[in-house]
Parts: sequence; C-alpha cells; structure tokens
Amino acid sequence: MEDRTVAVQVSNLEKAYKLYDKPSDRLKEALGLSRKKKYKEHYALKGVDLTIYQGETVGIIGTNGSGKSTILKIITGVLNPTKGSVQVKGRISALLELGAGFNMEYNGIENIYLNGTMIGFSSKEIDAKLNDILSFADIGDYVYQPVKTYSSGMFVRLAFAVAINIEPEILIVDEALSVGDVFFQAKCYHKFEEFKKMGKTIVFVSHDLSSVSKYCDRVVLLNQGVKLGEGSPKKMIDAYKQVLVGQYPVQEEDGGLLHDEEIRKAAALSAGIEADGSKAPEEGGKTDAGMVNPELLEYGTRAAVIEAYKILDDRGRNTGAILKGSECSIHMKVRFLRDIEEPIFAFTIKNIKGVEITGTNTMVEKAFLESVEEGSLMEITFTQKVMLQGGEYLLSLGVTGFENEEFTVYHRLYDVLNLTVISDKDTVGFYDMNSRVCVRHSDRTLTDVTG
Repeated sequence: MEDRTVAVQVSNLEKAYKLYDKPSDRLKEALGLSRKKKYKEHYALKGVDLTIYQGETVGIIGTNGSGKSTILKIITGVLNPTKGSVQVKGRISALLELGAGFNMEYNGIENIYLNGTMIGFSSKEIDAKLNDILSFADIGDYVYQPVKTYSSGMFVRLAFAVAINIEPEILIVDEALSVGDVFFQAKCYHKFEEFKKMGKTIVFVSHDLSSVSKYCDRVVLLNQGVKLGEGSPKKMIDAYKQVLVGQYPVQEEDGGLLHDEEIRKAAALSAGIEADGSKAPEEGGKTDAGMVNPELLEYGTRAAVIEAYKILDDRGRNTGAILKGSECSIHMKVRFLRDIEEPIFAFTIKNIKGVEITGTNTMVEKAFLESVEEGSLMEITFTQKVMLQGGEYLLSLGVTGFENEEFTVYHRLYDVLNLTVISDKDTVGFYDMNSRVCVRHSDRTLTDVTG
C-alpha cells in the first residue's frame, strides 16, 4: 500500500478529558485558587495510529465509550486532540450530529445555504446542488417553513440530504445511515454505494455489523480508547464479539492481536485438525465430513464445551452439501463441566463475507428452558428446510446463558463448518420466498388459460 495516496493520517492520537468531583473544583482551578490537582484524567483515545488511503472504505467498530465518535470529531476538526496529529487531504463532509449547524428559526432553503457556506461552498455552487438536495430530502413545501416546525423525521431527512449531496472527497459517517423511514434508509444506502463506486474515501462508524461487513474494505477495532487491531471486516467483527462478552485477548506491546496463532492452533486441535493440517485421531470427535475450518475462532469460559458437531442432509448423510428446498439438521454435543442454569444452544449461518444471514437458538424457539448438571452430555438438533440461495456459507455454533443477569459465553465456535447450498434456481437476495406464480390475460376467463 506504500504507493497509494494517503487521505487521512492519524498519528499517536490522544484525547483526555478532565473529570471533576464537583463544579467548584473546576472554578477553583480556572481561577488558580488551588495548587492541588482537582480532577481525574479520562482518556477517550490513547495512542491511536490510523492510515486511510484514497478510495478506501474503512469501518471503525467498538463498544459504547470506545472512542469511535471522538476520533471522527477530531478528524473533522470538531474537537482538538490532547496529543498527536491528524493530516487530511481532501474536502470532508461529515454525517455526525445531523443538523447540528441548523438555525431553528430559518426555513429549509435558508438552512441549506447556511450549511453549504459553513462547509465552504459558494452561493453559486449551492445553487447548482439545490435541486438534488430538495429531491433527496423529499419534504415538499415544508422546505419553505421554519425548521422548528418540522417533525424529527423531516429534520434529519433535510440534514442528511445537505450533507450527502455536496460530493465531498472524504465522507465521514457516524451511525447516520439509519435515519428516517425504511424507504429513506434505502435511498441513503443507495447513495452510499454510489460514493463507493465513485472512488470516494469513506470512514464509517456503525453498530450495524452487517453494513460494516458489506461496505468496508478494512475495519479498525477500538476498545476503551485503544486500538486493539485492524484487518478484514470478518476478522475484526469476530474479535469485536469477543470484546462484547469480555473474552478478547489482551493487547501485545507491539499493538498486534495477542495469541492469534495460539488461538488458531487450539481451535484447530479442538476441531480435530493437527497443527500441520492433518486429521487428528478421532475421539468421538467433531465431524468426519471433511469440511471443518482449521482456522475457526473459538472462545468462552468452557464451563460447557461443544465436543462434536455435524450437518446431516434429508437422508441422514453427514455432508456439507445441501440441496436447496430440502431439509437438513444441525447437530452438536455439549458436555457440561459444572452446573448451569438454563443454557442456550445456538447456531448462525453467515456468508463468506461474514454477513449473518440467519440463525436461531433454543431460547428463541422456547425449545429448552431447563438447568443442566455437571457431567451431563447433551445432544442438540436443529432441523429446518433450507431456502438459502445457492452458494457457500459458514456455520457457527454456541452455548451461552445468563449468570446473575449477565450474558455469558461458555463456548463459541465461529465459522466451524462449511455449508454448500446446491441450487438450480436462485432468486434475488439471500433467501428464496418460494413464490407461487399465476399469470393470465385479464380479458380472458381462467378456463381460457388453464384449459
């Protein structure tokens, strides 16, 4: 990537806030009346490095309070960093706090010109964009009314339309693609795809992991202000899910992901694959279908362990290839190493880009709501008709539960098995609605057509 043009360069970025126990402490310090430090420092970002190249779509993910919005505000100049530097090459449009620069007394047209001027456009340039903005917002004659009279939906539609239609070189998006009704959201995503096709640089923050997986070329994972890692959307989303349940490996000093190789080796052995890629000896083990992923991701407290798993077709054969429209069953054996109240057994099917397509669990299905004793070996079977489009998919398995109202992962196996759906008819999207079709001339009777 060394020969590519850098659009955004973030170096050793830190942002610290002073937290005071009471307002009077802030006042005393401001007036110089106290020699003691009256505040605690909270780092929203600490030592973050990030390089974004022109034409890339980079996602930033992490839990609430991880520093995602803070880094976007520093890149756009809304906040100043405590330490470090940010260099930006190109004109930025930011979808952060929609409508933050609107004057509530002005009407929609006046606010369009106000916002456009703040971004750096001349009146003539805004004139050229006005029809596109009005068409995208689609709020009719309300555009001539003061925005204080708008509904919240109309307000965000206009704000989004202004921000998205100025054709920036760099687009910064913070949870802004889910505004308005479902039809407006579809329009927003279509515009987003247009930006990608035009080769624009996009920095994208969202909790919608399917969108992150679909649109992003690369993903950065933040946690408590620290960059845990960066890489493919699939790898970082899987790591993020570990962070959510407090089971992500600690960061190494060099900033890499700790024990990645060790995790892969342990997971491969657990799946019945030796370190050299050969099949390990069977111990009543996983599956003999030969479609186990040697680089699966495995984690959990291991209070319960998934010891075996397989996919059977409608004839009971152990296979990873299922005919579309036929039934298949997903099986797993779970051994309990201690007593667990109401464990939840689950499976998820993802496409090869990491987008979750479907899945379920025993709690949702109300199929098993009992406690299990230590030493028990449970066999779980999910049986369903497969209407997925033909293609390659990945199966993930898990056993989880709640302890003292806290969600707990006992054992998860991500992308453990390959599932191939064989089809001679693929419709649009991920799933076949299996429609029944009737076509006839409206000026004839049904008998004329079918007789």
